[in-house]
Amino acid sequence: MMRSTSHLSSQSPWREIVEQMDSALDTHFVLEKVHAIGGGCINETYHIHGNDQHYFVKLNKASRLPMFEAEAAGLKEIQNSHTLRVPEPKCWGSNDVNAWLVLEYLELRHTPHQHAEALGRGLANMHRTFSDQFGWFRNNTIGSTLQKNDRSSDWIHFWRQNRLGYQLQLAQINGYKGKLQTQGERLMADLDVFFTGTRINACLLHGDLWSGNYSFDSAGRPVLFDPAVYYGDRETDLAMTELFGGFPAQFYASYQDAYPLEVDYRTRKTLYNLYHVLNHLNLFGSGYLRQAEQMMDKLLAEIK
Repeated sequence: MMRSTSHLSSQSPWREIVEQMDSALDTHFVLEKVHAIGGGCINETYHIHGNDQHYFVKLNKASRLPMFEAEAAGLKEIQNSHTLRVPEPKCWGSNDVNAWLVLEYLELRHTPHQHAEALGRGLANMHRTFSDQFGWFRNNTIGSTLQKNDRSSDWIHFWRQNRLGYQLQLAQINGYKGKLQTQGERLMADLDVFFTGTRINACLLHGDLWSGNYSFDSAGRPVLFDPAVYYGDRETDLAMTELFGGFPAQFYASYQDAYPLEVDYRTRKTLYNLYHVLNHLNLFGSGYLRQAEQMMDKLLAEIK
């Protein structure tokens, strides 16, 4: 029987979530406690437990069910690579008000300096999971923005259409015109320059690999979560690890030892991180405009 808590009102989705869990997991879960967890800006997150079972639950409005479906599929894609650990998706669904995603609950300990080498090796191994095309079988989200994953055999075309081009279109809609759009047009017209003599493999990517999306379990094994999975240039994952920091030197050394990067990665790093800065511009506003323009200036200087 469910205990009365502030989260178990007549408007809450918990009864339906538990019913779905019982059906999907072939178990009998008695919800005893719901503990809200802070830290996210997109979803409400909770640790629920009862009869010695623990789960992690994400809640959002009902229209966000496709986001949770894509996240579950992305976690399974990484899980199937047998490289890095992810929280196992258990079930997901919605009612008229809420959408939810139920995940395995993991006790996480963020100790990057102790286990950074394992994370670097694990990511290098994950990046050796290949596809014959760039993109993925479905779209997903980067933050709360649609991430288009239309499949393509041409990486430059994929990056131009589904990454930079799409973000610039959103920026135009959001009122960012002028220099940003002029620079963007010039950059997209000459993308080939950044890939001369380079062969790009379609590697399994986390897609949103900043320091808030990895940790370590109680045994010290690296864990990835909140993915924006697709298949593309592995350098995009490495580039994002450098955008906001939070990855120790040992991580990069062990990755480089396991799967060395191309010598011109340093230039493409700016190109790949421009996608995320443009996304932040579209999500959070003009505070990112100058950074995006400066990155484009740097890239266009390489073309001249």
